[in-house]
Amino acid sequence: MIRVAILGSTGSIGRSALKVIRRHPERFEVVALVANRSVDTLAAQAAEFAPRTAVLCDDTVALPHSSDATVVWGQGVDAMLEVAAHPDVDVVLNALVGAAGLRPTLSALEAGHRLALANKESLVAGGTLVLAAAERGGGEVVPIDSEHSAILQCLQGATDTEVQRITLTASGGPFRGQPAEDLVQVKASSALQHPTWDMGAKITIDSATLANKALEVIEAHFLYGLDYERINAVVHPQSIIHSFVEFVDGSVLAQLGFPTMELPILYALNYPERVDDGALRTYDPVRSSPLTFEEIDHEAFPMYSLGIEAGRRSGCAPAVYNASNEVAVEAFLENRIRFPEISDMVRRTMDRIGADEPRDLDDVIAVDTAARSVAAEEALRCGEAMGTTS
Repeated sequence: MIRVAILGSTGSIGRSALKVIRRHPERFEVVALVANRSVDTLAAQAAEFAPRTAVLCDDTVALPHSSDATVVWGQGVDAMLEVAAHPDVDVVLNALVGAAGLRPTLSALEAGHRLALANKESLVAGGTLVLAAAERGGGEVVPIDSEHSAILQCLQGATDTEVQRITLTASGGPFRGQPAEDLVQVKASSALQHPTWDMGAKITIDSATLANKALEVIEAHFLYGLDYERINAVVHPQSIIHSFVEFVDGSVLAQLGFPTMELPILYALNYPERVDDGALRTYDPVRSSPLTFEEIDHEAFPMYSLGIEAGRRSGCAPAVYNASNEVAVEAFLENRIRFPEISDMVRRTMDRIGADEPRDLDDVIAVDTAARSVAAEEALRCGEAMGTTS
């Protein structure tokens, strides 16, 4: 029985993980559930799965009155970190959104746990710290992103010297094929209409700008130890092939499957063994044909190039990129900036913030805070130009 703690259980990835676990009660036990502030959903999940612990991170929200004495309720960041490092946990699934996921990532790895990682910002903002924490504590990172899960599966049995390069695939988002000038007037409601994946608002906007793919390239750099020159991405609208791995002899392996996060979640929870799951859709090559590929339009989607630039700058540059992007996405969702101004905000913030190598978590937090402050100023400037501020 594999004991699982789910951080971000009320979000899209967390709910998908619980669907997987619900189908395999003989294999997985939910020992802890953590949510930010969705107290009613968390209470319903706790009632169904009876974890030993349920934690609400937001300490301004009242905890529910539970009649189930077997569930111990906690509140606040410290309670979440205690769950991430608890010795009764085998796998910590980190599905938190944003840089807030870094601290529990470090806690889980330092405690020697397997970390099923869906929080890409952990590696983006603190990649060197994450790798160091895994080495110190003996933990391991198993990615949940469909692209990185695909790479991991293709790399089974291969050595580092055999890999030539990896190629991530991107759906292209809802604005694929639209010229840059047409994106000035798009609304958040349109950007949230992803063509193939059902995700939360922040990740869906990141997919629309292709920031999500840049974050995944930075992730790949840390996960697989490859230089950025050996990592690239292409647009693949059908979202059937999730990544390619090219080897030094010219052979290329790819992982295929219909779009669902349940497959990479199941693979990560039970890694390295596979689990029979008849509920997952069987791949049909005829129904999925044709499979097409396109170059990324860097003019229409500059967030991709900006992210790669941040990765190559190294140090705290990826943390600046990530923090300013989070602020920009929030401003766009609140109709305070236009879609192209997401990249404008991020570019100006990257130009204003230094990118020294972080020595510890405090350095990352300090840079993250500074970047958010600068990005907020840039959002205000964009809002004044739009006439949305008073």
